[in-house]
Amino acid sequence: MLSPRLHHFLDERHGHYTALTHSHTITAQETAAAANIGHQHFAKTVMLKIDGALAMMVMPASYRVDLLRLSRALGGSVVELAQEDEFRDVFPDCELGAMPPFGNLYGMKVYVDSRLTGRAEIAFNAGSHTDVVRMPYDEFERLAQPEVLWLTHVM
Repeated sequence: MLSPRLHHFLDERHGHYTALTHSHTITAQETAAAANIGHQHFAKTVMLKIDGALAMMVMPASYRVDLLRLSRALGGSVVELAQEDEFRDVFPDCELGAMPPFGNLYGMKVYVDSRLTGRAEIAFNAGSHTDVVRMPYDEFERLAQPEVLWLTHVM
């Protein structure tokens, strides 16, 4: 089942999306495979702390964030990976590690890797380890209003 907050948000804004169910997975790459979505089209959400504030970085499943590059792109901000205990309570309607990439629903900034912007469509966790949302990238950008940055490199 989609996160109630995400489901309400998408429906209220007449979002164009498809919900998919798959077997239980943990990693973004496992989820992409279980949902039959290419790793370049599956967007994972990485939780960060930027100058102490929680933020989301959204990127292709097969990439990892470059914290130094992100810091430079943000004018020298202190950037670090957030620990689970720092964000678990922020997402009461989501399973830990399956948060959808809509920081605007949870009061935080969203950054997206520019490699996703050229995709016709992306997919991402929808609040559980068994549900995915697939939508046109342009629709994601309209709804999430992320800041686009070039920050990652292949794992």
